[in-house]
Amino acid sequence: MGFTKLIENLFRRYLPSPFTIAVLLTLVTLLLALVFTKSPAEENHLFAVFSYWENGIWNANLLVFAYQMMLILVLGHVLVLSKPMERLILRITKYVKNTANAAVLVVFSTMLVSFFNWGLGLIFGAILARKVGEYAQANSISLNYPLIGACGYGGLMVWHGGISGSAPIKVSETGHLQELLGNTVNADIIAQLPLSISTASTVFSASNLVIFFVVLISISILVYVLGKKTTPGKIELNQYQFKSLEKENLIGAEKLDYSKLASTLFGVLILGVFLIQYLPSVQRLNITPNMLNFFMLGLAIILHGSFKSFLVAVEEAIGDVAGILIQFPLYFGIMGIMGSSGMINQISDFFVSISTETTLPIFTFFSAGLVNIFVPSGGGQWAVQGPLVLQSALALNVPLPKAIMALSYGDQITNMLQPFWALPLLGITKLKAKEILPYTLLFMLVGSVIYILGLLIF
Repeated sequence: MGFTKLIENLFRRYLPSPFTIAVLLTLVTLLLALVFTKSPAEENHLFAVFSYWENGIWNANLLVFAYQMMLILVLGHVLVLSKPMERLILRITKYVKNTANAAVLVVFSTMLVSFFNWGLGLIFGAILARKVGEYAQANSISLNYPLIGACGYGGLMVWHGGISGSAPIKVSETGHLQELLGNTVNADIIAQLPLSISTASTVFSASNLVIFFVVLISISILVYVLGKKTTPGKIELNQYQFKSLEKENLIGAEKLDYSKLASTLFGVLILGVFLIQYLPSVQRLNITPNMLNFFMLGLAIILHGSFKSFLVAVEEAIGDVAGILIQFPLYFGIMGIMGSSGMINQISDFFVSISTETTLPIFTFFSAGLVNIFVPSGGGQWAVQGPLVLQSALALNVPLPKAIMALSYGDQITNMLQPFWALPLLGITKLKAKEILPYTLLFMLVGSVIYILGLLIF
């Protein structure tokens, strides 16, 4: 416990809020660009660097990317708040017998859900952990509740290798790779890039599915053993309530807001158009952000049973995206500076000089894990680190899908150390970071070994 207390104190003492970190990273990047790069002779270097920064912040394609990521998170949260998901969570809790089997139920189901959508998995795991604690309390079942809370956070160590992973799903869009590297490299390198990299080669590749399955089983075994060995504690929780709607005295058009028929028809329309537009891509296992969000929008409206219920859930979920909304433009500005000033080329040359085809994915994994401490967003990290990873991989003939997944694995595994995305879970479960950290750090160690071996074997 002393080590985890040390980790918690280090984060509190030396790491400010993610927004402040983004500001500091921006200032450092500006300074490095001014000192170590040069602009064309006819340009004022200071003004040129500021121009790179401002152009990066308002990069239209990257702003679309930010909105896509916000929708993935919000719609995932909205899905969890639907009545069918509530019934599913309550049904799972009925199988709780002790800490060991409860931990397996929570971590296994949360990881599966997170593989589909990380926003869904984040809130699903938090509410499931809370409801397991409430069920144990009501039925006098001895439980190690902090371990259960840690299990509810376990989905964040597999999300980036899943269907909603920022890097894999974004590179599946036609032209994204060229847009990302357009201002950072010469035309010869751009010509080497494919138009897109299908999720069939990343998320749904045999190697990624095997690695995910091994992580899923290994962590489930780990939490079962921990559940057998750890000491249960006292649980004191009030009942967590899903919001209910009041339908009294509805007049005229107000009834439309609460109409199950209207919402179901519109949701079915969305899913019907989804099948018409995207069925060939689904059959090829090529998933894009727009496809995923369109599907989740239709599904969420149907599951909520009314427009009003859907909108109430959106209002509750919208706070999740505050960090993405305000921080992503700063990350895009950093990328604009690094790309247009030539810093990415310099850093890429350094990585190429110390790496081989075998070691570059491992270096990418560790560097992504480190960057995630300071940029706790997979999408923001892809914007900043993606061009560097792609350029280094091309130089050393590392398959681009493998390089992208190495970044994804590194980014997701240190979520077990970085408490930023645990904040919603901590709020719902009423746990503290220091209570779940001992267990999530074990998850990180076991997961890291599996991911590194996977990168070496495949």
